[in-house]
Amino acid sequence: MIDARALTKTFPDKKRGPIHAVDRVSFHVNSGEIYGLLGANGAGKTTTLRLLATLLRPTGGTAVVSGFDIGTEPEKVRAQVGFLAASTALYGRLTAREMIAYFGRLNGLEDAEIAVRTGRLADELDMHAFLDRRCDTFSTGMKQKTSIARTLIHDPAVMIFDEPTLGLDVMTARAIVRFVHECKARRKTVVYSTHVMSEVEKLCDRIGIIHGGKLLAEGTLPELRARYGEQDLEEIFVRAVGGDPL
Repeated sequence: MIDARALTKTFPDKKRGPIHAVDRVSFHVNSGEIYGLLGANGAGKTTTLRLLATLLRPTGGTAVVSGFDIGTEPEKVRAQVGFLAASTALYGRLTAREMIAYFGRLNGLEDAEIAVRTGRLADELDMHAFLDRRCDTFSTGMKQKTSIARTLIHDPAVMIFDEPTLGLDVMTARAIVRFVHECKARRKTVVYSTHVMSEVEKLCDRIGIIHGGKLLAEGTLPELRARYGEQDLEEIFVRAVGGDPL
C-alpha cells in the first residue's frame, strides 16, 4: 500500500546551508499493517508524513501510495489518504457535525452518506455528547476526536497519524490508541508517528527508527530486540541513534 523509495526533502537555509529534513528514506507498509515511525522531535517524522500525504513535494526519490505516485498523481493519492497532523486546526464557529460534513463534501460525498458515516464515527470515537457543540468550546481531546473524524469521513484506505495523542489526557489518549488498533482490524493501512514508546509497543507491527532525517533501523519489535540485544524499546532507540536525544 505504501512504498517509499529514497524519499528526500531538503530545505535551503542561508545560515546553515541545505537542511536534509528527510534523507533517502525507504520503507514499505503492507495492507492492514500499522507501521510506527519512531523518532525524537525534529527527527524528520512529520516531513516524511507530509511527503506521503502530498502536502510537500520531494526534493528526490518518490513514494507510491495505493498504486499512485506522490509526484505525478498527487490528487489520486489524496483521495486514498486520511492525514491527521499534530497541529490540525478546527473552525471554531462550526459544530463538530458541521466540520465533519464540510470535509465529507470536499471529498465528494452525498449528505445522506455523510450522515451515516458521521454517526458511525461518533459511535467509535464517543462523540455524541459534543457532536452538535461549536468547536471553540471543546477540550483538547474533543478537538482531536473531531479532527480524526473529519480526516476519516471519506473512508480512506491509508491513514497517516502524526503524534495523534500529543497533549491528551490518559483516558482520551487510550481511546485514540484503541481506535487506531480497530482500524487495523478493518484492514486499513496505518502509518503512526510518535515518540511515545508505549504506543509503539502496543500498536505497531513494524517499527522504523528515524533520526537526523535518516531511517536508521527497521523491523518488528522482536527483530529489533535481537539486533540490538535489548528488551526495552527505549534502550533499543538509544542504541540505534547512538545517543539519548529524548
